[in-house]
Amino acid sequence: MCKPIVKWVGGKRQLLDDLMRFMPTNYNRYFEPFIGGGALFFALKPKNGVINDYNTELTNLYCVVRDRVNELIEDLKKHQNTEEYYYKIRELDRDKESYEQLSDVEKASRFIYLNKTGFNGLYRVNKKGQCNVPFGRYKNPKWLDEDNLRACSQVLKDTEILNGDFEIIKPLIKKEDFIYLDPPYVPLNTTSSFTAYTDKGFDDDMQFRLKEFCDYINSIGAYFMLSNSYTDFILNLYKDYNIKIVMANRAINCKGDGRDKIKEVVVVNY
Repeated sequence: MCKPIVKWVGGKRQLLDDLMRFMPTNYNRYFEPFIGGGALFFALKPKNGVINDYNTELTNLYCVVRDRVNELIEDLKKHQNTEEYYYKIRELDRDKESYEQLSDVEKASRFIYLNKTGFNGLYRVNKKGQCNVPFGRYKNPKWLDEDNLRACSQVLKDTEILNGDFEIIKPLIKKEDFIYLDPPYVPLNTTSSFTAYTDKGFDDDMQFRLKEFCDYINSIGAYFMLSNSYTDFILNLYKDYNIKIVMANRAINCKGDGRDKIKEVVVVNY
C-alpha cells in the first residue's frame, strides 16, 4: 500500500472515498497537474500517468523516488532530530550557489526531512523561495519510511513527471483521458489563505485561467474533476458544471489551529 511521501496542505487522504466515488467509471490516461502530496494518485496507482507541479523541490523528490530510491534511503539515514541540525539543513537554501551544488538526491532527502520535522508538517517558502518553517520539536518524527518509499517508487516507474505551469499537460490530453485538478484553494477569508508553496502565488486571475483550461478539457471530450473551496466565487465560476459538496477537516492553516469540518466543492464535467 502506498501513502503520500510528504504531508501537504490541503492533502486529500481524508476525501479519498468521496473522490473515488465521483471519478468516471472508465477513462484512458490519468493526469494530475497539481500533484502536491499525491494522495489520490498513490491510492489509484495509475499506469502511464502524468503528474506535474510548479514546485521544483516536489517534482525533484518524485523523480528521485522513481529513479534513485536506494540512494535516497541511504541519504535519509544521516539526519538528526535536533533544533541545531534542523536549522543547519533549513539554511542550506540561503546561499543559492552552494544549494545548487547539492545532488538531486540530497535535495530530495532535505525536502522530506524538513517536511517531517518542521512545525505542523508545513512546507512554506518566502518570496525568495527559501523555506521558513520553524523546527517542530517532535519526539520521534519518521522521515525514513523505507517500505513506503519503495512502494511509491514502483508506482512512479510508469509515470511521466513534469515541472511547470498546470497547462504544461495541455498538448498531451486526448479524448476520454481523466484530469484531476487540485489547485491552491480560493481563500475563505483574508487570514485563511495559504498558497505560498512556491514563490509565486495563485490569485483570482489564475483561477480564471484554470476555469478556461477546464472548458478546454470539456471541449475535447476528456473528463475533469476539480477540488476547491466552497465560496461564491467558485460556485459562480463553475455553475455550468456538476458541483458536489464534501465535508473536509482542514488540519493545517497558518496558525495550525483551524481544525473544524468545512464544506469543499468537487466539480466534474460528467
